[in-house]
Amino acid sequence: MRKMLVVAAREYKAAVKSKAFVIGLLALPVMMGGGLAVQLLLKDKVDTADKRVAVVDGSGVLYDALKEAAQQRNDPKSENGIYTGEGQERKQVLPRFILERVNPEAKDVETLAFELSQRVRDRELFAFLLIDPEVVSVGKQNQSNKPRIVYHSNNPAYRDAYRWLSGVINDHIQTMRIAELNLDATVVKQVTERVWVERRTLVTRDAAGTIKQAEKSNELAAIFVPMGMMMLMFAMIMVGAQPLMHSVMEEKMQRIAEVLLASISPFQLMMGKLIGTVCVSLTMLSVYLLGAAYGIHRAGFGEMFPGHLIGWFVLYQVLAILMFGSVFIAVGAAVTDLKEAQSMILPVMLIVMVPLFVWIKVAKEPNGLFSVVVSLFPPATPMLMTLRQSTPAGVPLWQPLLGIALVLLTTLVCVFAAGRIFRVGILMQGKGAKIGEMLRWTISG
Repeated sequence: MRKMLVVAAREYKAAVKSKAFVIGLLALPVMMGGGLAVQLLLKDKVDTADKRVAVVDGSGVLYDALKEAAQQRNDPKSENGIYTGEGQERKQVLPRFILERVNPEAKDVETLAFELSQRVRDRELFAFLLIDPEVVSVGKQNQSNKPRIVYHSNNPAYRDAYRWLSGVINDHIQTMRIAELNLDATVVKQVTERVWVERRTLVTRDAAGTIKQAEKSNELAAIFVPMGMMMLMFAMIMVGAQPLMHSVMEEKMQRIAEVLLASISPFQLMMGKLIGTVCVSLTMLSVYLLGAAYGIHRAGFGEMFPGHLIGWFVLYQVLAILMFGSVFIAVGAAVTDLKEAQSMILPVMLIVMVPLFVWIKVAKEPNGLFSVVVSLFPPATPMLMTLRQSTPAGVPLWQPLLGIALVLLTTLVCVFAAGRIFRVGILMQGKGAKIGEMLRWTISG
């Protein structure tokens, strides 16, 4: 035991005293939050170049309304969100929409659509709109051949023009249909006005027996808090466990392991490395959790920090590092160069990444049958069970307890197998082991 602790202390000190540890400690939150930060920084960096849209108005009555709405929108004096600021500081922050009328003439719709598509490809137009002739009239609507309005563009990710055109057209069509049917516009508005459905959490009762009013649901928090905890655990596994493979490979190729094994058994050496890696991961995890708790409370969102799950989170994290770290150590001991290691580690990486493939489904239905089953799959349990426990719905206590038992059992099996593979493979030189050989070492020792 003392020898294992000596190795663990050496691994821990060597890791935390290095510049790479400090850089990794700072780089990880940048990598995880960098995308969000860049999106916030680029929020106002919008291409303000004019967007020219051609309109083929088969109805003959909608283009003028669109043109008038576009002129009002593009007016620098109007308060429409395109221009901000006052006086000389007033500047354009959104693109203007410039409409162009295109007469169908004698061409069929397909030919005209192709010609306009060519103009979009040549960047003369940004998009074009095809409006069927009978789209306004109520009496000429039928289920078999409904009139259509079709928006064509080669940039479907840009939705601002589409949303604006759709809103203006539908408002004007509704007005014209109301007039055609001689209806009172005020009555129609009152009848069709939607009632906002407010979303709240469940009603609770405090210790004194007083019923507490339910709070408003925070959809973003319900998604991003569980996702953040899962991604933090994934990052800790990658930062903590994966370097073990390179460490073992380096000691093996440089013949350092032969010197170490003269005074310590292979299992003690492997367990020392695992314990040291767990301590390094817990150090990083403590920094991140304390920083997150401080930042969230400073921002006034203290209720969003899942403090009641920290114990579960740390326990799952330790077991995940032991489980995957032992696998990485086994791979490092069984191979002789980086090329072999990359081929051997691919299946392990796919298993580690299973939670990333299904987390959205699990977050939306945390107590569904699929979520329960996949979260009890031991390699995915640490991340997915943490994800499920972070959701407002929560999970029954027996499920995380069963998950802990299954992960602990799997961890013991992985450590046992890795110990046998490590004992044989660490001294092998010149030829890497195949999966069949590793299984034979595990069974026969």
